Amino acid sequence: MKTPYDVLLTPVITEKSMDDAASKKYTFKVAPNATKTEIKAAVEEAFGVTVEKVNTANFDGKLKRQGRFVGRTPAYKKAIVTLTASSKNIEFFEGL
Repeated sequence: MKTPYDVLLTPVITEKSMDDAASKKYTFKVAPNATKTEIKAAVEEAFGVTVEKVNTANFDGKLKRQGRFVGRTPAYKKAIVTLTASSKNIEFFEGL
């Protein structure tokens, strides 16, 4: 059984994600093999909230050059979690 901390890796703190937090949409980097139902269960267990919807997006790593050598940054998966209107806010995002 996966713990919520195996599924949710880090919160995404950007201007857009902070604007979305006002409308109860929170953004997390998640494990690449995590499903929407696992993400929903992890957020509900970790923060004690009710999740309405989960949107996910996979991002390939960007090409980076170091002189004549070409490599990639790591690929990652991002989840945007929408809470129900009656649910409380996630306190982690309040103080930022």
